[in-house]
Amino acid sequence: MNAADLPEVMALFPLSGALLLPRARLPLHVFEPRYLAMVDDALKTRERLIGMIQPRRAPEGQRRLAAIGCAGRITSFTEVDGGRYMIVLSGISRFRLVAEVPGFTPYLRAEAGWTDFTRDLGAPETDDRFDRDRFMDVLTRYFSVRQLSTDWKGLKEASDEDLINSLAMLCPLDPEDKQALLEAPTLATRREALQVLMEFALLGDGEAQMQ
Repeated sequence: MNAADLPEVMALFPLSGALLLPRARLPLHVFEPRYLAMVDDALKTRERLIGMIQPRRAPEGQRRLAAIGCAGRITSFTEVDGGRYMIVLSGISRFRLVAEVPGFTPYLRAEAGWTDFTRDLGAPETDDRFDRDRFMDVLTRYFSVRQLSTDWKGLKEASDEDLINSLAMLCPLDPEDKQALLEAPTLATRREALQVLMEFALLGDGEAQMQ
């Protein structure tokens, strides 16, 4: 998708803890009526874009959204029992939330700014400083302590970007940490932040004392 194809106004899907990154894929189960309508409307457009964004804590009765989200294109959808959808969003580009757009849709729509994220539309990123062995050692200990399972063969064979971004999306991190990973300006800074988060989690779980 080219920059010229990115819309000025887009539907928003505020979902706490859900992270989508450029060139990554996010499966979603959509069941609320307002978001079913959002998917139906998105499928009628040429771009088929939905903006994933984190809700933020706010006083009761108020709504706040993160300043930055990521737009995903619906690349797969299946209707399941009860009129629900199973969809897959393929990450296209991050965006800056400019302003919510009033209207009669049951879901949120907003004006999106794309100019800060032109690199998202380019080639996959690499990380020249990536110490993969050290990273995989931290990851193995983190998954062991948290009793998580994964396809280790697939991770070892993945490209730098696929490895880092898939783990950023899948690891059980706080929404604030997920947002920080989304806003990381480069793949290298995202990898550094993810590794620090895993190391802090190991310290918090007392892993250092168990070695």
